[in-house]
Amino acid sequence: MDQPPPSEGSRQAPLRPEIVAEHRYYPPPRKSSLGRLLLVFVLLVLFGSVVLNLLLFVALGVKNLGAIEDAGRVREEFVMGNRSGDEKIAVISIEGTILGGEGFFKRQIDHAAREAAKGKLKAIVVRVNSPGGTITGSDYMLHHLRELSKKSNLPMVVSMGGIAASGGYYVSMCVGDTPDAIFAEPTTWTGSIGVLIPNYNFAELMERWGISDNTVASGPLKTMGSFAHPMTPEEQKIFQELVDDGFHQFKEVIMQGRPNFRKDPESLDRVATGQIFTANQALENGLIDKIGFIEDAVDRVARIAGLSADDIQVVKYKSIPNLSEILFGASQTKPSLELAAILDAATPRAYYLCTRLPAFVRNEN
Repeated sequence: MDQPPPSEGSRQAPLRPEIVAEHRYYPPPRKSSLGRLLLVFVLLVLFGSVVLNLLLFVALGVKNLGAIEDAGRVREEFVMGNRSGDEKIAVISIEGTILGGEGFFKRQIDHAAREAAKGKLKAIVVRVNSPGGTITGSDYMLHHLRELSKKSNLPMVVSMGGIAASGGYYVSMCVGDTPDAIFAEPTTWTGSIGVLIPNYNFAELMERWGISDNTVASGPLKTMGSFAHPMTPEEQKIFQELVDDGFHQFKEVIMQGRPNFRKDPESLDRVATGQIFTANQALENGLIDKIGFIEDAVDRVARIAGLSADDIQVVKYKSIPNLSEILFGASQTKPSLELAAILDAATPRAYYLCTRLPAFVRNEN
């Protein structure tokens, strides 16, 4: 049945489409497979690093079994010759500035003495690459080298490296009267025979900066050599006597190790001026015997000892690392800057040293 059309007053508004917001489900973003692979890779690398470090630590522990007990001793490293040879020649190294001598140098001496007592060591080459150092340290080294040679009845030859000056030349006198026993490389600098006591006067600089020296001392000579005041004539005289005494000892040691200077002391006076000499100049002035490398020194000491050339094993001494060196790679043979070294440098001291400044580092030699 048809409905009547709506009246004018009751006419309805036209129908409009209702817009309804559409709600869609968006799944959470998926993690990139590449990112996950990268994360896995990083974790594996970290894990592998930990495992590798543990393995290295174990390997080092096995390799250096007893290193904690043997720390401070030395091990032998093959250098040249026949690795399985029975005739062993040891190279004892003197490297860098000489301060005390009680460190690695003394450990080399003790190890060589033990090997000689067992009959394993037949001869020694002393490898010197040093500008010298303190009088006491240089004399300490010379004394123990001589004692080793005498007590073990081992022939000894010196091989000079880049520099073997002042105290470095002093310790080279360990060969005594052995003929043709001091070798210098073609580029070696040697000589520098003499003594020095470094002293610096900062008095004017301190006055300019308003710094005063209020040191309390028991007597006027207790502070002699201080950088806080100029050196007095009395202090100068005392220091000169100390230098002269050390210089006299230096020349006496040279005459014990160089027969040519015993026969002609004036020829020693001509070269004992503190001058540095090249290898050729040193040879001309009788300071060395031969120009050659360490191989030539080895050949010479082998001939002196009567060793078979085919049966020679040459070894060099190396320091056995202690636990801290194994873990952290620290080396006790490297010089290190220390407060004690700075204080030592500030102490008036006589040196057999080829330098214009005292050493500010400690060295195991």
